[in-house]
Amino acid sequence: MDQEEIDKVVLAYLDKRGFKQAGLAFQQDKQLHGRGSNASSTAQIDPDITKQILAFAEVDSPAQYQEGYSRLRSWAYSSLDQYQHELVRVLYPVFLHGFMDLVAKGHIQEARDFFNSFRGDHELAHSRDLKKLEGVLSPSHLEEMEFAHSLRQSKASIKICKYSYDLLLQYLYKSQSTTMLGIINEHINFLVSPGQPSSIADDAEFVTLFGSDQDAANLINHKEIHWGLLEDSLEEKLEKTGVSNMDLDKADVETKEGELEENKKKTVDGGKQGTTLKKQKKDKVVGATAKADRSDSVAVSGAPRVKPELPLPVIPEEVEHSILEDLRNRVQLSSMTLPSVSFYTFINTHNSLNCASISDDGSMVAGGFSDSSLKVWDIAKLGQQNGNCNENELAPNDYMPSLNAGGRSYTLFRGHSGPIHSATFSPFGDYILSSSSDSTIRLWSTKFNANLVCYKGHNYPVWDVQFVTLAYNSSLGIYPMQFSPVGHYFASASHDRTARIWSMDRIQPLRVMAGHLADVDCVQWHANCNYIATGSSDKTVRLWDVQSGECVRIFIGHRSMILSLAMSPDGRYMASGDEDGKIMMWDLSSGRCVSPLVGHSSCVWSLSFSCEGSLLASGSADCTVKIWDVATSSKLTRTEETRNGNTSRLRSLKTLPTKSTPVYALQFSRRNLLFATGALSKQL
Repeated sequence: MDQEEIDKVVLAYLDKRGFKQAGLAFQQDKQLHGRGSNASSTAQIDPDITKQILAFAEVDSPAQYQEGYSRLRSWAYSSLDQYQHELVRVLYPVFLHGFMDLVAKGHIQEARDFFNSFRGDHELAHSRDLKKLEGVLSPSHLEEMEFAHSLRQSKASIKICKYSYDLLLQYLYKSQSTTMLGIINEHINFLVSPGQPSSIADDAEFVTLFGSDQDAANLINHKEIHWGLLEDSLEEKLEKTGVSNMDLDKADVETKEGELEENKKKTVDGGKQGTTLKKQKKDKVVGATAKADRSDSVAVSGAPRVKPELPLPVIPEEVEHSILEDLRNRVQLSSMTLPSVSFYTFINTHNSLNCASISDDGSMVAGGFSDSSLKVWDIAKLGQQNGNCNENELAPNDYMPSLNAGGRSYTLFRGHSGPIHSATFSPFGDYILSSSSDSTIRLWSTKFNANLVCYKGHNYPVWDVQFVTLAYNSSLGIYPMQFSPVGHYFASASHDRTARIWSMDRIQPLRVMAGHLADVDCVQWHANCNYIATGSSDKTVRLWDVQSGECVRIFIGHRSMILSLAMSPDGRYMASGDEDGKIMMWDLSSGRCVSPLVGHSSCVWSLSFSCEGSLLASGSADCTVKIWDVATSSKLTRTEETRNGNTSRLRSLKTLPTKSTPVYALQFSRRNLLFATGALSKQL
């Protein structure tokens, strides 16, 4: 390769890069020094320099992407098994950015060929992301599509061991693949750790396509949070009245002893005495089991106490008595004692049901529809009349009779001008909140069947709205209560990438939580009301301080959008469910994943902890309800788990399939009865 060919290559490179002034200066310098230097033009250039110049000349060639990625892929899959799974992690981010670079440079056909050639490698784990990128057909789409824009504006974070990192650098140097090196340098941030490679089972936790910078996330996760329960809570008031577990146990024992004495006096023959003794032994066994269950509740109730950051209304006396009555009749759940389930099925919805909600005692069920209507059914009136099921009916057991005006079996609320995406009851069913695509939130009265307030603040559709949840601990155990006997606080999540905190007596939000890179899809209050958690389409969960509005935790690990959240009654753990059917349990104090829960095959739309926190229930679009063991499994340490070879710390206790009904919502009642609801997807 002579000097003239090299000059042409350099000029072509400068022209492609848009360096017009540099190109003109180079040409002028060539004309000025080119005369009388024929001898130098025939001199041969060093072969290594020639190779490097040619590589830079072809860096924008579409063929370089296809060839470079193919060679990188073959090298990664042919590496030693010990390091292969870490090196393969690099392929997906390189694949995405290689495709988007080709589109950005206008090589549309080459980009489609590249995408179709290698998408099969990533279809299983990233099918939803790939479907989104299928619609990118021009450079303008990269800016208009939120997912693609977020990818290009941030770096992917990959955790990798030092030896795997050195192997990758050595390959890139030897192969002289400038295109692949440029993508890796510009779009990937390596978190290099000493020691041996991580296990294959933890692979999902070590790749983050976009989101907060890992260093920034680690810095945020070191902030101090107070995850305990509130001081001056209801249990202290209940203890002053003399109601405690010990009193109840003592009363139970005295009652049983009295019954046994009466039975002994009435018993004459030995057979009856034998029966009585058997009954006495059985009572002892039941009592021991109850004490063990209650001891678990007491252990959970040992959470630290914190002061509320929000001024909370006083709980009325009649409300306290109602709660106490529910606690007295509450079933103690465990891995050996699973909950009873009451499932309400919507029929004839014609795919128009967007959301559903159940009141705390299960007496009312609400449905939000795509025609902007909100419908509420009173379950207590079921079976009062006979008839045939009509459109948008609810069928838990029998036909819901036509009780309202116009022959409707439900109360109809109208006011929204767009599809309703979320609805939630106040704790005693007096009010219901609904959010809609019209960017508003409405408060309805179930007593007066009227709209009371319209809250405006979001600029885009509101996906979720939740009343503040207040967990208090009584001497009978921990109980999570949705608190708002006189109204007060609720939180909303929107397409505008923000979550907002409201009070029912003000039409403007009190706080705005901004920081997510995509839609905020769900929101959940912490047990002590001092924090809210938000799940987003950017595949992260964030925990926010209510008083300051700052993000105090970022939870990274999901591979798809977050659709549901739940807080444990003691406020220490949080569960999150995503679009792929994966559930992750998080420790709020450390910000780390305690355990992934794998079992659902589709979206997890709802999560709920039992009242004492021993069980977790999940409802999914795969038409199943699953019950997970929390209390027993969470006692294992990570070292014990690794030693036993168990990578899923929470085990599934029970799977409850429906006929053909995706589970829209579920929740535990005050008495630990599990309510669930969904819409029949096809007529059987």
